[in-house]
Amino acid sequence: MFPLAFVLSWQPTRFEAAAAVEDLERALEQLRGLGYQGVELAVRDPAAVPVGRLRALLARYDLRVPAIGTGQAWVEEGLSLTHPDSAVRRAALARLEAHLDLAAEWGAQVIIGLIRGRRMAGVEAERARGWLMEALEHLAPRAAARGVRLALEPLNRRETDLLNTVAEVRALVEAVGHPNVGVLVDTFHAFLEEPSIERAIEEAGDRLFHVHIADSNRRAPGWGGLDFRPALKALERIGYRGWLSAEVIPSPTLEAAMAQVARWAREALGAPPA
Repeated sequence: MFPLAFVLSWQPTRFEAAAAVEDLERALEQLRGLGYQGVELAVRDPAAVPVGRLRALLARYDLRVPAIGTGQAWVEEGLSLTHPDSAVRRAALARLEAHLDLAAEWGAQVIIGLIRGRRMAGVEAERARGWLMEALEHLAPRAAARGVRLALEPLNRRETDLLNTVAEVRALVEAVGHPNVGVLVDTFHAFLEEPSIERAIEEAGDRLFHVHIADSNRRAPGWGGLDFRPALKALERIGYRGWLSAEVIPSPTLEAAMAQVARWAREALGAPPA
């Protein structure tokens, strides 16, 4: 029905929903054993990624890479597409171009989430939105040339004050007007910001590129209070054929969280992940 992935990072991070792993091979082996088809890679700096080794491991365990997360560049380094310092904005753009090169290795999408930043003192919302739009207009043709798409993610207001809802993100996507720029819906953020997750998915519609799944407490689905059935039905209604990627707090352990997501997928989708 929907292929299943799990978000992993082997670079240390303060971001709670990117599970940092020291033994990447062991984690990939576990994902394959649990029936996952892919791994979403959270990457602070693509220059630190051992691409050859990673390519070999992914081939060994027959795992695809649906998306590359970029938020650690903001969390760890403060790189932001809407920073009032133009040098910081340029550094963020350069970093994202490196993410595009990495994503092109696997035809993955590049996620624009936390790296858009939040409004700094003295920066009006329209100015920040304009900087973000300029960045997307710069990145979109470069992404297309590499066979990569950009997925802009609405985030809850505790993480940013810039684009919290699917409607806001879709409006910006349409303003950019490039076919390689679309929307990512994360069920955790949508739970906090939207009237309903189902309606948020319908709002994204044909511009929905990617889906993050997490429960109301950002733990694995089934370990919180969300009923995912309406969201899954909405995905079917809009004809979504992309990935479900678990971006969850790895609690009580990473292994337990990976197993719970796989168990939830078997129950919710009516069959083992395919």
